[in-house]
Formats: sequence, structure tokens, C-alpha cells
Amino acid sequence: MSLLEITWTDPVTGRRGYVVIDSLVRGVASGGLRLREGCTLDEVRGLARGMSLKEALVYRPGDRYVPLGGAKGGIDVDPLDPQAHAVLKRFFTAVLPVVRAQWNTGEDFGLRQDTLDEIAGSLGLASTVEAAFALLDEPGQARERLRAAMAVTVDGVPLPDLVGGYGVARAALEVAGARGIRVETAVVQGFGSIGGAAARYLARAGVAVVGVADRDGLMRNPAGLDVERMLAARDLHGTVDRRALRPDDQTGAREEWLDVPADLLVPAAMSYVIGPEQATRVLARLVVEGANLPTLPEAESVLLGRGVPVVPDFLANVMTNAWWWWVLFGDIEPTAEAAFAKIDVVMRDLVASVTRYDLPLRKAALGLAESNAARVAERFSG
Repeated sequence: MSLLEITWTDPVTGRRGYVVIDSLVRGVASGGLRLREGCTLDEVRGLARGMSLKEALVYRPGDRYVPLGGAKGGIDVDPLDPQAHAVLKRFFTAVLPVVRAQWNTGEDFGLRQDTLDEIAGSLGLASTVEAAFALLDEPGQARERLRAAMAVTVDGVPLPDLVGGYGVARAALEVAGARGIRVETAVVQGFGSIGGAAARYLARAGVAVVGVADRDGLMRNPAGLDVERMLAARDLHGTVDRRALRPDDQTGAREEWLDVPADLLVPAAMSYVIGPEQATRVLARLVVEGANLPTLPEAESVLLGRGVPVVPDFLANVMTNAWWWWVLFGDIEPTAEAAFAKIDVVMRDLVASVTRYDLPLRKAALGLAESNAARVAERFSG
């Protein structure tokens, strides 16, 4: 059962917004805010539970960063709706006391951090993670580290837009190695911060990204797409300008992403995109969840029955969240080199832990997260 659930109704449009705090550690919780047409309280509740697992999963006793609790927010509005920004500001104004005291939030599906920062600033909030700064002895230095990290770019892409997808790529490659799965080709659904970065770093590891689906449809090439060219032609919503595609690249309907033959499938866009029927169409030998909750439980059972492992979201995409806190708490320098090196070490250790036993990866990762959460609770008891 959640500790706190808020349902807000916009007085202008009637749109609903939600905040769920699943757990608190030292009085605070962490989790992003999403904009999605059709977003529900149940969805946000599940995402908040996932954040509790993500926080606990990366616990390392030697780090300054100690996992926070888990939370999430969501608004039932299309991010491209002309009224979305006004709805977002009214929602954020209404839940501001929770943000100040308990809920550290940031960008998620359909929402960019700079938009959220702009609204927070207009409401007198220095950042969207003020509750975490209150835990620090030297918050001024932490603000400088975070500011410096946010200004880093790597080959034209901001570092904050890369760390999560880099972690997804590392999770895929580490699990493939541990399970003896040869990964030479990949399909990525979604080309925002997670999907775009996952595609980049899979390609740089020698994996041909043969299919990418964005809001406007599918792009495919059996020899491999030019990921860097596509990243340069991507808009703020992760949609690629088709004029940037090469003559031998092909396009198709968005729904055809499951029909492209590949060794690896990375759903990195929306929740609930792989149901039982879609699971029967999956051609990949490994599924790595870049998005939150993309695979329904019944669909995962189908995939496991076919011998297709599923790397759960709270393991695969954990690095966006962890990177923020490693920088803020001072575990790493605000550089790309430090970020990628820390992700490499932590993801390698996590995958080694969850592949040690003959268990579904979700079950093994859940056990590790629950064990870590108990250790954190014991550390701060009394």
C-alpha cells in the first residue's frame, strides 16, 4: 500500500493528475513526472513502486548516496496538446508543498527537465530536488556539481539525455554475455533520451540497430541505421526528421516494430506496449525494458515460456535516477567519463548478481532490491 496518493483535477480542463509516494527514506522520495494521454492512478502507483525498487537496487554501502524512497507523478494529457504546459503549471503549483518537503522529481515520458525547471523557477523553487538538498551538509557544492553535470555534452547530446540509455545498452550487453546470447542486431522502440542513447551505445558496441520506431512510424535497414545521423535530426519529442534518412533506409507503420527480425528488442517509449498477443510476435532472443512498465505480466510469462529473457525496467533503466544522486551526493565528478565509468561498474555488478541464479531476471532483481531496502531500513532504524 502506498504512503500517499494524490488525485488532482484541473479546474480549467478537468484533466486529472496524480502523485504517489510509495516509500520514504529519511523522509524523502524520488521519482519523475510524466505527461501521457490516458495516464491513470494505477499506472502512477505501479511506477512509484518501481522507483522504490530502482532506488534500493543500486545501494552500495561505500557510497555517499544512500537510496531514497520511491515516488511518481503523472498527468493525463498529451504533451503535444496546446494546453499541456498550462495544465502542468497548475498541477505543479497544487502539489508544490509535497515537492518542497518530500518528492524529488524530474523529467519522464512526455516532459523535459528544462520545462520542469522553468515552471519550478517561476514558483520560487531553485530546483525540483530541493528535498534532497536538505539532506546535505554542503548543498552549495552539490548545486554546483549538478549544474556542471547538466552542462556537459557528448558528441552533440547533453549528458543527462545519455546516462539512462547508456545504462540500458550496458544492461543488454552484460546480460547477453552472462546468458550466452549473441547480440548482433537490435530494434529500439522510442527515440527519446532513453531510446536514442541506447541506440547510440549499442551501435558503438558493434550492434547493428536495424529498426527504430518513433511517434511518426518505423525506420528500418537490415544493414543498420545511421544512429548518429538520426540523433542529429531528432526533435525535442524524439521524432526523427525523415529527410535525414539515407536512400536505402525504409519506413513503415509504427506498429510494425515487433516484426523486424533482431537479436535484441528494447521497448523504450511507453508503458504497456507488449501484451500477450504482442509477445507472440517478438522475434528477439532478449528483451530489455528501456521504458517503465512496457511489458504486461502475462506477456512476460509468454516470453519466458518461449525462452526469451526479459531485463526488467527497474534494472535496465535505473541509471538515469542513480546518476543524478551520484553527482549530487558527490560520489562522482560531473563529467561524462566519471558517469560512464560508474555506470559500467555498477551495472556489471548488478547483472552478475541477478544472473547468478537460475531465476527469471525480474524475480532475481526484485530479491536484490528487497534485500538492499531492508539493509537501508536497518541502517536508519532508531
